[in-house]
Amino acid sequence: MNLEFIEALEQLEKEKGVSKDILIDTIEAALVSAYKRNFGSCQNVRTEIDRDSGEVKVYSQKRVVESDDVYDDFLEISIDEAREMNKNYELEDLVEFEVTPKNFGRIAAQTAKQVVVQRIREAERDVIYEEFINRETEIVTGIVARVSKGIVYISLGKIEGVLNQTEQIPGETYEVGQRIKSYILEVKKTTKGPQILLSRSHPGLIKRLFELEVPEIYDGVVQIKSISREAGSRTKMAVHSIDENVDSIGACVGSKGSRVKNIVDELKEEKIDIIKYSENPAEFISSALSPSKVISVELDEQEKSAKVVVPDYQLSLAIGKEGQNARLAAKLTNWKIDIKSESQANN
Repeated sequence: MNLEFIEALEQLEKEKGVSKDILIDTIEAALVSAYKRNFGSCQNVRTEIDRDSGEVKVYSQKRVVESDDVYDDFLEISIDEAREMNKNYELEDLVEFEVTPKNFGRIAAQTAKQVVVQRIREAERDVIYEEFINRETEIVTGIVARVSKGIVYISLGKIEGVLNQTEQIPGETYEVGQRIKSYILEVKKTTKGPQILLSRSHPGLIKRLFELEVPEIYDGVVQIKSISREAGSRTKMAVHSIDENVDSIGACVGSKGSRVKNIVDELKEEKIDIIKYSENPAEFISSALSPSKVISVELDEQEKSAKVVVPDYQLSLAIGKEGQNARLAAKLTNWKIDIKSESQANN
């Protein structure tokens, strides 16, 4: 290795952000293994790379022991012999001898190249990890790269995100080249680099999609208070405006339903009920059971349960197909909801 090598490391430090000193320390450690592997040495050795010239040297290290205690000439040196070299040596000191082989430069260069390539790869992985770890719970747009055994791999530029079957929208199909939005569920650091776990079924995807479509939500004027979702079928979202002049539901729906339509299109026609949030639990529960009308709500604060009475002809609407409407309303409000028709309540 030579001065050009050191200059190359300095250039890498500027371009990739990989510390030159850390690289050299790592190369020196790798050279110890390379030396022992190539020269079958049982010595204790240390390698040193000159930070300015790039020159590589190998040093054998021997521990100073009493003259009668030398059992291994490769590892130990008597104090008498050590003091012939330098009178200041004491017991347990390390004495070094240069043992750099003539052809070690070639081995050193090859080893250094392997280390540098590996560290650059690690540095690039770290950059990607740092980029995405700060984007957890955000939305990302990618292109379907491949589908294998039900798992969808989505290209996000320098890395692929993973959309597992459990995070897919039931019934949704994915084709190579298709552009889709996903929710960054988790970013993991693995031995093979960062792993980006994505979701299309998480309620957070709804929140982020509305932030993209509705400026009032992005700006914080309209707040999303809660979301309950059964992906691919139906979502309920409770919203609240901190400005009395801004209609929270109207802002989300948009002119002629344009804003909510864009989100429904992205979610392949998943139904979205947008309701007005209320601090009053009875009002909130009534709204949550939309589109059904509600006659009365009786609350049990201790049990956090509610008995709801609806018109006879709207009982099935309030409960919903397979209980979905009632189930989503309960998740949205975080109250247990027992629904009865008017005639049932009067009996």
